[in-house]
Amino acid sequence: MELRQQCLEAFRLSDPDAKADAVLALPASALADVGAQLAHDGPPGRPARPPLVAPQSVPHRSPFTLEGHCALMHAIAHIEFNAINLALDAVWRFADMPQDYYRDWLRVAQEEARHFRMVRNHLRELGHDYGDFPAHDGLWTLCEATRHSAAARMALVPRTLEARGLDANPIIQAKLRKVGSPHALAAVAILDVILAEEVGHVAIGNRWYHWLCIRDGLDPMGYYREAARQYRAPAPRPPFNVAARRQAGFSDAELAALASAGSP
Repeated sequence: MELRQQCLEAFRLSDPDAKADAVLALPASALADVGAQLAHDGPPGRPARPPLVAPQSVPHRSPFTLEGHCALMHAIAHIEFNAINLALDAVWRFADMPQDYYRDWLRVAQEEARHFRMVRNHLRELGHDYGDFPAHDGLWTLCEATRHSAAARMALVPRTLEARGLDANPIIQAKLRKVGSPHALAAVAILDVILAEEVGHVAIGNRWYHWLCIRDGLDPMGYYREAARQYRAPAPRPPFNVAARRQAGFSDAELAALASAGSP
């Protein structure tokens, strides 16, 4: 089976372990049928749990309690599970891109699958599992909104939603270090791995966003502002991890705009 079709089949799987297995089994050197027009109606395959609620309805718990720690790590597991689907969607949905585009997003999907596994195993060691706490569907909402535009997808998912993770990760790690328990410090080590690889994922988003802007004759900063308004992307909130964003390929002009006007 051809790579993009295989990614669509993995995208449709509901069982998290089966999805991760399918993604990790895909050969990194596989070639994509760039011209294939593939279709899927509705959201990706996902388990019946966790229950999905409005973002403001997700309960906040203190990381200083074991239950609160598990709720925090469950939220991260949910982000990583969604990120598998986001990367798979980038592969199967958008035709007529270079082979390197499909290889890049397959790599992202595989790294997200490993991140999900790491966090899920951490939860299991603490007596919980993915699905034990409510979660929200904000990540998928923006992915669905940009399904007709590769440029909008690259602008708003990796460069906005995933870039927010670069900002949030050090803040979460600081809280966990303050807790200082063995399970908190184990979580810090997991987040070290995630942060290092997420810089690469945002860099891939930047690479293909700018490639698409050149191909389609778009001004990168102007189109970003237009797409953010059109698709109601969440505004970035400080503090910003400027070093990680710069490493991921944001230009000085983009970082200055981020600081002054709240948009990268």
